[in-house]
Amino acid sequence: MRQAGCRPKRLAQKLLQIRKALGLSQREMAERLGNETTHQKISNYEHDKSIPPIEVLLAYARAAKVQMEQIADDNLDLPV
Repeated sequence: MRQAGCRPKRLAQKLLQIRKALGLSQREMAERLGNETTHQKISNYEHDKSIPPIEVLLAYARAAKVQMEQIADDNLDLPV
């Protein structure tokens, strides 16, 4: 089991994969996600500089039509 505070190693890559699969720029992704998300935050998530809050991960999952677990679990691949 993962310790609290450990981030998934593939999270940044998966968030970038989702955005590209949707054909969106970082600015467009930020607008789609809402939740006061900016293109700079999207960039930080994709470059593994910060971890998105749970509500942003949920918005990513809904946009990509995947389960949040597929995003957060390094052992699972995205279907997109």
